[in-house]
Amino acid sequence: MSELFDWTRIEGWIPFMVKGLSVTLLLAFLAALFGLMLGILVVLMSRHKKTKWLAATYVDIFRGTPLLLQLSIVYFALPQVLEALFFMVGFEVDVQIGGLFAAILTFSLNSGAYISEIIRSGINSVDDGELEAARALGVSKFNIFKDIIWPTAFRNTFPSLMNELITLVKESSIVSVIGIQDLMRRQQIVSSQTFMYFEPLIVVGVIYYVVIKILSKVARRIEVKLAYD
Repeated sequence: MSELFDWTRIEGWIPFMVKGLSVTLLLAFLAALFGLMLGILVVLMSRHKKTKWLAATYVDIFRGTPLLLQLSIVYFALPQVLEALFFMVGFEVDVQIGGLFAAILTFSLNSGAYISEIIRSGINSVDDGELEAARALGVSKFNIFKDIIWPTAFRNTFPSLMNELITLVKESSIVSVIGIQDLMRRQQIVSSQTFMYFEPLIVVGVIYYVVIKILSKVARRIEVKLAYD
């Protein structure tokens, strides 16, 4: 067994792989942040007749297609489309989109579609009696949203929002296909250099597992605190 699995050969590579965690977490947290803002915007758009169709189309597209396809379109195809558009108006421009920017943009757009549905369900969970009482007292629409709808919706949807963040951390591994040196990409580099696959994969798997467990524990504590507030 010791001849099959030689952990001493990758000990020096472990710090190299761990450095990829910062890229993974940066991508996940930024995508969650921008996705949350986009999700709120989509919910607001869906409540108006003129923009309702646009919000529905956006959610339908990003929930109905694979994330890897979306990333490939943004990173590989979008520059070509932009170059063609510039050429049509008389400009020859070499458009290049950085890997990290393409990943953050894609994950934010994808997450925004899912978060909008989470927020919408949270808003729908608000008791109609509270809203009617607030309107009867003459509370403005803004204050109703700020003081009644949003706090209740956030409390009800917090577990789902944290699950979305955890999902982003795990799904971020696909950015390795466009060369971003996250955890999975660094594992691939180590394997190509050492011709070892089991040990690097286990190291990266343990890192993912520990991060997910920490996020789950933190989310659970916040969830309990919100329940008592």
